[in-house]
Amino acid sequence: MSRHPAYRPRRLRRTEALRRLVRETRLAAADLVQPLFVVPGRGVERPVDAMPGVKQLSVDRAAEECRRLVDLGVSAVLLFGLPERKDAGGTAALDPEGVVPRALEAIRKAAPELLLITDVCLCAYTDHGHCGVLRDGAVDNDPTLAVLAETALTHARAGADMVAPSDMMDGRVGAIRRALDGAGFTELPIMSYAAKYASAFYGPFREAAESAPAFGDRRGYQMDPANAEEALREVALDIEEGADVVMVKPALPCLDVIRRVKDRFGWPVAAYQVSGEYAMVKAAAARGWLDEAAVVAESLTAIRRAGADVIITYFARDVARGLGR
Repeated sequence: MSRHPAYRPRRLRRTEALRRLVRETRLAAADLVQPLFVVPGRGVERPVDAMPGVKQLSVDRAAEECRRLVDLGVSAVLLFGLPERKDAGGTAALDPEGVVPRALEAIRKAAPELLLITDVCLCAYTDHGHCGVLRDGAVDNDPTLAVLAETALTHARAGADMVAPSDMMDGRVGAIRRALDGAGFTELPIMSYAAKYASAFYGPFREAAESAPAFGDRRGYQMDPANAEEALREVALDIEEGADVVMVKPALPCLDVIRRVKDRFGWPVAAYQVSGEYAMVKAAAARGWLDEAAVVAESLTAIRRAGADVIITYFARDVARGLGR
């Protein structure tokens, strides 16, 4: 009689064909969302130093890039707009002729199949870089809600398929849902940045979006990275207010939170593999310390395995290109 167990897990690990056959977690280009930074002008492709391969794009170049993304199998983009002018109230976010509405129109013509998601926040539009209206040097939550709701309406009227409030104001999902419903956009979904931490991993994004705070930080409205139970309370509130998809950000440092959100609520969960995660991999790969493709695949698979249905990642284009081979 054999001294070995009847079940030997290694039997199914012997070849790539066997490993692929029993793989539990699968990654597809259609699961990924590519963030894009859209700026005024024409013919603009301005590299972001802290994020190799990422560029600020004018509306025409963003439309061209979206056509390429569709051809690779990426099904969605998340648009961040950088306005021509900034002020204390972020009023350029409400402009129906602003950079995001113009990008929505151009991309819709170039890539009608693409799902167009817009970030709803004021940090790139305010001259102080905070995510809302200020009073006495601090973000004033309730007056900010009206501006966010009107921003979401501006995007909806311009043709957005989904709006994604990232500001972390209390009550903003409900305010946006009421505004959208009141204007007849009852079918437009909201992807809420429900558990957004005040993370050290956001630095390169602030260069790309030109949205670094002019003073202080955002810990007064974004979450403490030490808290997980609070994340569940935030998600519960956003679902109650009408969120259709809930997001955890950043992704890789918060795999436990992603899993708990998925298990607790069973809601569609998005995770944002943020700029710092991207930049670290790029920097290490450039020095030959990591195999970039293998690390990206493993990281994104881990995020999916944790429970994310949707992954927002700056690697979407490259991963889709590789998956298509």
